[in-house]
Amino acid sequence: MLVHIPNLLNAEQLAHFRRQLDADNAPWVDGRVTAGHQGIHVKQNQQIAEGSGLAIELGNIVLAALERHPLFISAALPNRVYPPMFNRYQGGMHFGSHVDGSIRLLPGTGQKIRTDLSATLFLAPPESYDGGELLVEDTYGTQTVKLPAGDLILYPASSLHRVNPVTRGTRLASFFWVQSMVRDDGQRTLLFDLDNAIQRLAATGADEAARVRLTGCYHNLLRMWSDT
Repeated sequence: MLVHIPNLLNAEQLAHFRRQLDADNAPWVDGRVTAGHQGIHVKQNQQIAEGSGLAIELGNIVLAALERHPLFISAALPNRVYPPMFNRYQGGMHFGSHVDGSIRLLPGTGQKIRTDLSATLFLAPPESYDGGELLVEDTYGTQTVKLPAGDLILYPASSLHRVNPVTRGTRLASFFWVQSMVRDDGQRTLLFDLDNAIQRLAATGADEAARVRLTGCYHNLLRMWSDT
């Protein structure tokens, strides 16, 4: 399931991000420093040093926005979120086909997170660069994603995906992973569809008793499938 989450960041936040990321002293490093065995051979980009003050500051803004976004909560059913990271592609940089690692170590904690979902938050307007599309292979073929600045795409971390070369301008993005309360993508999709249906019924003033029953079904399924 791919879910487009619009307007996670507003214009003021995006302007702040761009100022910080475009600054001469921004701590950009080779993106391969955090690549696994598979990714190191196909990854060609730059990223803000993980654990740097800038990464923490901007990451906390992203995390706060996620906590307030009902569509993200409904789609991801988040249990834990890996601290957001930031990357850029320019001058032909790209990221070849790969699958994200299944387990990541949370920096400085010794704790591990299971990567059920991958997320890319676009930070540059799509018209400001050529290329840089995120291509995700799913049940229905290859999906091409290039979203407005401030919008996020959420997709299963088990998906084969890649980033096309950027041939003009600079592609800026934040990326991170989510450990969901429900690890199975099919179960999460059913719960997401059910939650959306319940909300639509509530908005149209449909039969209240039926809505209560459906809401009970939703929570009982979540109770049955949740890891927590």
